[in-house]
Amino acid sequence: MTDNTDTAGRLTPALVTPVLAAAAVKGGAVLVDVRSDKGRGENGEVPGAIVADRDALDEQFGLDSPTKHAEIISLDQPIVVVCGSIAGSGPVAEGLLERGFRNVVHIDGGFAAWKAAGLPANEPARAHGDETRI
Repeated sequence: MTDNTDTAGRLTPALVTPVLAAAAVKGGAVLVDVRSDKGRGENGEVPGAIVADRDALDEQFGLDSPTKHAEIISLDQPIVVVCGSIAGSGPVAEGLLERGFRNVVHIDGGFAAWKAAGLPANEPARAHGDETRI
């Protein structure tokens, strides 16, 4: 996994296919799911992904933070970010680069593309429109 540099010389996260993302995860990258609870509940989850709050990157990824994810051990840690779309994963991946992480990518097409590629995904916790009435 490598980062790209934009025309102004800033690091930007690479946008990768789900298959390349899965290969990176198999090779040791941490898969970070930044979809909402509702999004994961309605569409399914990726086994082994850590769930992160896109509004709490400092707390969850700061190497000195007491509440960081245990899987995050260094700024060289390869990270793959997935969301419902690149509009969600892109800003998170950029935020991780801004915080000093050097090896961050995000998935083109988001979770839907991951699932469509036949990659591991748990079924939704609840089906669309399957509300329990009290």
